[in-house]
Amino acid sequence: MKKFLFVIIAMFILAGCGNEENTEEELEEVTLVLDWTPNTNHTGLYVAESKEYFEEEGLDVEIVMPGEAGADQTVASGQAEFGISYQEQVTEARTQDIPLVSIAAVIQHNTSGFAAPVEKEITSPADFAGKTYGGWGAPVESAVIDALMKQQDTSVEDVEIVNMGNTDFFTAVKRDVDFAWIYYGWTGIEAELRGTEIDMIYLTDYSEKLDYYTPVITTNETMTEENPETIKKFMAAVSRGYQDAIDNPSEAADILAEAVPDLDEELVHASQKWVSPKYQDDADRWGEQSTEVWSNYAEFMFENDLLERELDVEAAFTNEFLPE
Repeated sequence: MKKFLFVIIAMFILAGCGNEENTEEELEEVTLVLDWTPNTNHTGLYVAESKEYFEEEGLDVEIVMPGEAGADQTVASGQAEFGISYQEQVTEARTQDIPLVSIAAVIQHNTSGFAAPVEKEITSPADFAGKTYGGWGAPVESAVIDALMKQQDTSVEDVEIVNMGNTDFFTAVKRDVDFAWIYYGWTGIEAELRGTEIDMIYLTDYSEKLDYYTPVITTNETMTEENPETIKKFMAAVSRGYQDAIDNPSEAADILAEAVPDLDEELVHASQKWVSPKYQDDADRWGEQSTEVWSNYAEFMFENDLLERELDVEAAFTNEFLPE
């Protein structure tokens, strides 16, 4: 009798293990490619991963760093289902027949701008004249600088532009650069922690057309056409992750710092406190995108010869996969 009971119990244990394995096998594997090293733009993703929101939606999500091809090309080619990008890159890609689609705005308003140590005395676009700008070599940089300077009767022709590559802002401005384009939510907050006083010129203070979504979450047209349910499940989990980061910045910062131990924990917490209210900001829900914002920036790019043709705005983004 004892032997019989042992066999029955063993069978139940094995059946339970088998069900657990089947549950794991049933999870749909998808990949998300980051745009850069992990930071507080990405917190909601790590919260969703840590709290198993992806698993609850039946997904096994692998968050990976961008390779040489970059997130946009990897997603557009179907080698990854989702990625982190920027409205300017999606706009340019769409006009080159690259099938990227933006499915959520991570932050509602552009928090980037031109920064310089206070001793450089750069407090307005006019002060760019005679100075050296350190960038990454994209045509949009000179176009944006020129657009701001023209408002004050100056020109980008009076600015020396150099490519500072992977050199960080603090090293560059001490060496051979006067100002650079940064996201205040990370580099600006880092400056505060370092005790480095900077002057910040936000793009949104000078042009409505430069208040675009940066960053955004992307997928490709094949996914939107053939796997819409997968996108809805992914966005349901991600939306919960970002909502948690909005409601509990300190807890979210802990999750990000634990997931990525190489990050400076003090910077993560300070940055998260600053950026969390800006995820949704004045939108009805996190991730919402508007035709007006996409149209405004596309017009700016087209007017400055940064696009080969005008953008089909309605095809570039969608809100249909966001939870109601």
